[in-house]
Amino acid sequence: MKRSTLRKLLALSILAALPAPAFAAGELREGVDYVRLKSPVPQSGKGIEVVEFFSYACPHCYQAEPAVSKWKATLPKDVTFRRVPVSFSRANWEALAKLYLTLEQTGDLAKLDREVFAALHDKKLPLNNESAVMDWAATRVSDRKKFAETYKSFGIQTAVRNADRMGGEYGIGGVPSFGVAGRYLIVAKDAKGFEEILQVTDKVIELARKAR
Repeated sequence: MKRSTLRKLLALSILAALPAPAFAAGELREGVDYVRLKSPVPQSGKGIEVVEFFSYACPHCYQAEPAVSKWKATLPKDVTFRRVPVSFSRANWEALAKLYLTLEQTGDLAKLDREVFAALHDKKLPLNNESAVMDWAATRVSDRKKFAETYKSFGIQTAVRNADRMGGEYGIGGVPSFGVAGRYLIVAKDAKGFEEILQVTDKVIELARKAR
């Protein structure tokens, strides 16, 4: 046998012995890339719903926000995206969950969303209680009175409890976490960055579409 042929066969045998790059090949692995929920969680609308569980207090959520914002703009028409602020029963996180939900309700979210993240993680402002939130919002929101009334409302308090309950139903252990179609939780154990987590999420969206 010629040496050149022998070298080729040796190279092929080495490649065959290597584990298949499942992530690169696009093969979803249950338990590694995602887990199925034991009990489906109702979606808020039609189509395939993607939920990002997050908190303004989480530095990883702040780091992920630019990638997530860019990614969600590319989602297909049959996919809806929403963020759910969780508190894990922490008082300071609860104040921030109420802040997010209030900004969403009053129509100030698009203008102030990134500013809240920056206030906490760049300027180190302690927006960890009602008084601090009110002082921060006073000169920023479009209607200070409406903001204060909404923040203190029973509806917002209920929404915070519902958000935490939903996080529990999905079985999240931290944030940011992504749920798909009320049936799958992204775990992406082999992902090396937010972009790869979102790639896994795309694949699970396709899995949900096929399962419908």
